[in-house]
Amino acid sequence: MSIPIILKDCRAQMDKGIEAVKREFASVRSGKASPSMLDSVKVEMYGSLMAFNQVANVSAPEPRLLVVTPFDKTQIKAIEKAIRESGLGLDPSVQGAIVRVPLPSMNEQRRKELAKVVHKYAEDGHIAIRHARTSARETLKKLAGTSEDDVKHAEKDLQKAHDEFIGKIDALMKVKEAEIMEV
Repeated sequence: MSIPIILKDCRAQMDKGIEAVKREFASVRSGKASPSMLDSVKVEMYGSLMAFNQVANVSAPEPRLLVVTPFDKTQIKAIEKAIRESGLGLDPSVQGAIVRVPLPSMNEQRRKELAKVVHKYAEDGHIAIRHARTSARETLKKLAGTSEDDVKHAEKDLQKAHDEFIGKIDALMKVKEAEIMEV
């Protein structure tokens, strides 16, 4: 393994961290309903936790309403329970073969709670970026037949990449926070 390969792998891991943060941010509600809001919800079905998109179809027919259509109608109660307990502040109701999820109006307190959730997701992204840097640094130190100067230069490049990706997450966080706080 060479230094350029290690740096490339590290940047790829950091990119994955950014993508994960973007997905998490998409699940946080801002002004209007979006089917991706429920992507982070896990449903306990058939003895295991399943991703929401594997158990139901989600649509947003109105700006303040989500309609969930389960693939297996017998599991509608499990889906309702998962939405209720997701921490997203939603109150679903079962109506026949669908689950209607009206979105409550956003008051100042709820906006601040969602901003805290966004900060938590951003911190998770920061941790992923730092972990990628640490992992690459460990690999560099174990590299045989490489001069100390090359390793030092590579570590500086790692730190530059780290700072760049942390900056990207912070910028995404600021945009999402502004979107949430917008009345």
